Amino acid sequence: MPFIWIMLAAAAGAAIALQAAANGSLRTNLGDARYAAFFSICGTMLMAAVAMLAIRPPFPAATAMRAAPWWNWIGGPLGASIVLAGAVLTPRLGAAAFIAAVVAGQVVCSLGLDHFGAMGVPEQPLTAGRALGAAMIVAGMLLVKYL
Repeated sequence: MPFIWIMLAAAAGAAIALQAAANGSLRTNLGDARYAAFFSICGTMLMAAVAMLAIRPPFPAATAMRAAPWWNWIGGPLGASIVLAGAVLTPRLGAAAFIAAVVAGQVVCSLGLDHFGAMGVPEQPLTAGRALGAAMIVAGMLLVKYL
C-alpha cells in the first residue's frame, strides 16, 4: 500500500481531531451543543454545495437512488451524531481522550464489518493479530484517558 494513502488517512484523522476541538469550543461559546452541531453541519452543507456547483457532476439516476440499500443513506445522520458527540464530549473528555475513544470504536466496529463482509466491505476474517491490535488500541485509549 503506498505510503501516501496512509499519510492522507492520518491527515483525515487530524482533521477529525481539529473538528472535535472546534465544535467543543463552539459549544462552550454558544452554550448549547445542539447549535454547535447545527452550525458545523451547515458549514459542511455549504462546502458540499460549493463543490457540487464547481464540479457539476451528473445527477444520479432515480432508479439508482431507489435501488440503493437503506443503510447507504445513514452516513448523514451518523455524521451528524458524530459532530454532536464531539461538541458534547470533547469539552468533558479533552480532545485526545475523545479521539482515542472514537478511534477505538471505529476499529472495533470495523473489525466486525470486515469479518462479516457487511455493508459492502471486502470480507477479511478476524485473526488473532487483528484482535490483538484492536485490544492494544482500546488499551491505548484507556491509557490516554486515565494515565
